[in-house]
Amino acid sequence: MCTARSSQELQEITRSFPGVHVVALDVVSQPSIHSASEEVASIVGTEGLNCLINNAAINISTDLNTVTGDAMMKTFESNAVAPLLVTKAFLPQLRAAAAAQKNTGMGVHRAAVINVSSTLGSIQLNWGDGAQFKSYAYRTSKSALNMVTRCLATDLEAEGILCLALHPGWVRTDMGGPQAPLSPEESISSVLSVISSVTEKDHGGFLDYTGNTLPW
Repeated sequence: MCTARSSQELQEITRSFPGVHVVALDVVSQPSIHSASEEVASIVGTEGLNCLINNAAINISTDLNTVTGDAMMKTFESNAVAPLLVTKAFLPQLRAAAAAQKNTGMGVHRAAVINVSSTLGSIQLNWGDGAQFKSYAYRTSKSALNMVTRCLATDLEAEGILCLALHPGWVRTDMGGPQAPLSPEESISSVLSVISSVTEKDHGGFLDYTGNTLPW
């Protein structure tokens, strides 16, 4: 399953891959989140949802001279608050999947929440050369997402739902720009490889697209 603010954006995928379901979802709209959760529940049924990937994010360019409260709030809403509320809405489906695979360890074979983060959210790496990218809103929102991920990991561990923050690399997308070293295909292939191999040892962690552990 995949989501977009307008499901029309992904209809080409369904034409090429008939087994893919496209669900409309605006992550900063609570009614949209609720509607998407109900639609997914009707699709997956009692088997539940094995993996939720929170990927939606925005980047409002903000250095010390240009940062505003509005830019900070909008970025936090999309990049940190929305993944938490989407996860909360989809918990019944995740819990159903986790309960169906009791005593099988942790991973996407059971139930997992993958929050797409960034090395730009690493407090430790925001120093020296690592501090050249200036964006108060984006950096702090991804740091907040990392904390959301760890909080979820603490709360959902007993239910067998793995939670992980994952950096997909610097990718040539609308946000990443044409100078980024990774193509979308390279990033996606690597990310899927990492996601498919994570276990309880990675629960609550912060990894990059190669599977390496990143500093908080």
